[in-house]
Amino acid sequence: MTDPRSCAVHQPNFFPRSATLAKLFQADVWVVLDDVQFNARDYQHRARLAPLHDPAAQRWLTVPVHRPQGRASRIAELRLADPDTSRRRVAQLVRQYYGRGPHWACVRDAVDEVLAALALTDRVADVAEVSTRALLAQLGWRGEVVRSSALLSSDERSARLADLAAAVGADTYLCGRGGARYLDEAPFAARGLTVRYPPQPELAGKDGMRTLSSLWAFAALGSAALRDELTAAVPV
Repeated sequence: MTDPRSCAVHQPNFFPRSATLAKLFQADVWVVLDDVQFNARDYQHRARLAPLHDPAAQRWLTVPVHRPQGRASRIAELRLADPDTSRRRVAQLVRQYYGRGPHWACVRDAVDEVLAALALTDRVADVAEVSTRALLAQLGWRGEVVRSSALLSSDERSARLADLAAAVGADTYLCGRGGARYLDEAPFAARGLTVRYPPQPELAGKDGMRTLSSLWAFAALGSAALRDELTAAVPV
């Protein structure tokens, strides 16, 4: 009998929010949804930063992108519009906000990985994926990462997610609060999959935290304390 295996499907996010990170942290497999249409209003190429003393005073850290297919461009097709400027902006802004934080070392290590990625590739999806992997590694996550573009799946939204979960051998699909508004559980049941809606960590419900990058939490709390908080949200 094989061990239970959970799966989360989520677009690559640039320094993701704590609720997104919590969902991925609970999953055994993260399927990076990189072959869907890019949404400039979302978080694939940008993150919100805020001072440690005032998490509601947020500003965007944005990596400018080039869309080769215009508005129809998929996430995997995005390219960095100005890699050198992006590297400088990421290094300067993150240090400006969190360089004096009590746990700056946690943030610095993750940012260094992103700066290295920005120097090696112009693929936005790769850079965003690296930023998430770096933060998950800080939490001690040892799961598997697979890209949806490497898997076959249906076109219909819920059936597609069920196909992706089945393709990686999962028996449980973790659905976040946003997905819960539209998810149809029937395709999952048809494939013998269970859908679970993991609760958000307490931190995600505080003022400003819904939109704020989890970099703030790493700088303010440190990776060990943040891991404890995310673990506390996991159902027993």
